[in-house]
Amino acid sequence: MSDLKKEYKCAWDAYTEEDKKALFAYGERYRKFISENKTERECVKSMIEEAKAHGYVDLEECIQKGQKLQAGDKVYANYCDKTLLMFCMGSEPLSNGMNLLGAHLDSPRLDLKPNPLYEDSNFAMFKTHYYGGVKKYQWVALPLAIHGTVVKQCGEVVNVCIGEDETDPVVGISDLLIHLSGEQMQKKLSDAIAGEDLNICLGTLPLDGEEKDKVKANILKLLNDKYDITEEDFVSAELQIVPAGPARDYGLDRSMVMGYGQDDRVCGYASFEAQLEVTNPKRTTGTILVDKEEIGSVGASGMQSKFFENTVAELLALTEGDSNILVRRTLARSKMLSSDVTAGHDPNYPSVLEKNNAAYFGKGVVFMKYTGSRGKSGSNEANAEYMAYLRKIMAENNVTWQTAELGRIDLGGGGTIAYILASYGMDVIDCGVPVHSMHAPWEITSKVDLYEMRKAYIAFLINA
Repeated sequence: MSDLKKEYKCAWDAYTEEDKKALFAYGERYRKFISENKTERECVKSMIEEAKAHGYVDLEECIQKGQKLQAGDKVYANYCDKTLLMFCMGSEPLSNGMNLLGAHLDSPRLDLKPNPLYEDSNFAMFKTHYYGGVKKYQWVALPLAIHGTVVKQCGEVVNVCIGEDETDPVVGISDLLIHLSGEQMQKKLSDAIAGEDLNICLGTLPLDGEEKDKVKANILKLLNDKYDITEEDFVSAELQIVPAGPARDYGLDRSMVMGYGQDDRVCGYASFEAQLEVTNPKRTTGTILVDKEEIGSVGASGMQSKFFENTVAELLALTEGDSNILVRRTLARSKMLSSDVTAGHDPNYPSVLEKNNAAYFGKGVVFMKYTGSRGKSGSNEANAEYMAYLRKIMAENNVTWQTAELGRIDLGGGGTIAYILASYGMDVIDCGVPVHSMHAPWEITSKVDLYEMRKAYIAFLINA
């Protein structure tokens, strides 16, 4: 067993020049996607537009018309532009079960507080509240952008994006100069930057004619001139602070991608493309792209909500009839890949992973039988029969894959949405790619792993 990891082949070794051409083309599509879509709302809107071009229609329209669904029909369900479900109806009854991919579209970031704008020492500032697991010190001294949605009292929706166009200004959080950071440098890394100190600098130019908070007034004027929003509108806004700028090819050989939000849009985008590849399947295929995974999959747009289950019930009502027991049978008979990333072995930090059970760049998509922490706490552990079943599919479809755990046993851990879907009784296993600098503002992945993941997802949807 100790030599098993060495036997996993490097995916690059089997690639022809034609294969590499397809791989790099996919890598470029993906790089462009994560550059242009840095929030879950942006991802969902972009994906729906592309899905419609591939024949997908809004399930809500079918429900309103009472339109029965037939084999080959393609439908999607959208919750508040935050969660997207896509289905291609199979020739077998839906109650026989589905082949499902599930990823999340949210990523660690800084959210604006409900009343964020203030002035201090002639600086206009935003107060933030970090979202998900972040190392707070990584977010200072970086060019940052503002993305999000503002809903005005009248119901008008305003989309905001500042800092991505090369002519745009950027914002940021200042760091303490080394000359005066003696006390700061003595603190633990986790305490060096406090959450309440992650305040965004917006500007210093005062507005003529104002007597109080002149710089804040000028910022409000600029926002009003461009977006027709007022300070009161921040209360009904979802504005996120994210790293500014596009994802980039990483490495002199361009073999990797460095970009924001790859956990978990790297799996979300591969799942999306795989779903688009499916036409006229035997078993209905579905792709689940959810929000709120980074904070426990809670809320109406998280995996713990009933949105997915209710949508399955609607699909059955338009195929086999309205039946609670059929919903239960459909879910229990389904199979799923929980599409999420894992920690990649990093030569700079080799001690955090056990080398025989680590995920390596260049060795393909990763299957994780379990996640969790310490004694597998909080994990979904896939059964051996399902693992063997997937091995056969991957072998028959020439997919390069590897297995891994998420770090050394007592060091930490993490989880995915897998356990939530497994609660229905369906077979679920985690399946994604290794990542360096996970949850940092800029994360790193290997293009060959991305491509093998896409191949794995397509093979699963069609053959499981």
